[in-house]
Amino acid sequence: MQTSKYLIANERDGQWGLTISTIGYEEIMPGDSYPTKGHADGYYFDLQKGRILNEYQLLYLTEGEGIFESTNQKPTRIKQGDLFLLFPGEWHTYHPLPTKGWKSYWLGFKGKNMDDRVRAGFLSPTKPVYSVGFSSEIVHLYEEAFAKAKEEAAYAQQTLAGIANHLIGLMYSLERNNLLNKDQNRVDMINRARLRIREALESNLTIQQVAQELGISYSNFRKLFKEYTGVAPSMYQQELRLQRAKEMLSTTNMSIKEIAYRLNFESPDYFSSKFKIKTGIKPSDFRSETR
Repeated sequence: MQTSKYLIANERDGQWGLTISTIGYEEIMPGDSYPTKGHADGYYFDLQKGRILNEYQLLYLTEGEGIFESTNQKPTRIKQGDLFLLFPGEWHTYHPLPTKGWKSYWLGFKGKNMDDRVRAGFLSPTKPVYSVGFSSEIVHLYEEAFAKAKEEAAYAQQTLAGIANHLIGLMYSLERNNLLNKDQNRVDMINRARLRIREALESNLTIQQVAQELGISYSNFRKLFKEYTGVAPSMYQQELRLQRAKEMLSTTNMSIKEIAYRLNFESPDYFSSKFKIKTGIKPSDFRSETR
């Protein structure tokens, strides 16, 4: 069984940054022939020859198992809870196992938003499979996108682009968190470190001291902290201090000099410089605007 929808995007839609070309769902029972019929031109493919698309596609298996292969990915078993991403201009082929079949959703899209993520290294043809497990939220997003596509309301492309971006971000974050949470001791350590830094913003606590208290080398601590939070621990500490500075500027009569030294910035000038880089205005102007 297959249900699918193919969409048209105009030049103005393309300027939004992402356009949706196809969305669908299929159920392949054990022993069924594959690929299914009824695909639009350019989408049907021979399993042995494979195909090359001019768009991205994101497929999600909710049941069953199969094999996926691409130019950059050797034949790989995919299973329930896996998403796999197809890249424009790259050869690929995939199919369910004859003895297992599968149930899968797919979404096809293209645009600058995705191209930028690939260029930045968030997504890569060398890592096309994401193991996130079964997610009712992912299923809901696919089903919501399919419902919006069927309606074909005015400006549906913009709504669908939002759903697609949500789906891609959720895929990325779910897998990253799954990987990080495999070692609960590391997760607990980073959480303790974040709490220690947060509670000591008005002290001269250093990141090296935090690592020492946790019994780990500074280099390893910095690497793990950045992997988990996305920022270096020193930057995390500085960002929290700048947030606290905003509170002090808004709610106290402390001078800018007092705030700078209380939050352990090197000097009032250094504090003002970092504050302006972060907010776009000087501390004195921020105080005036928020009073």
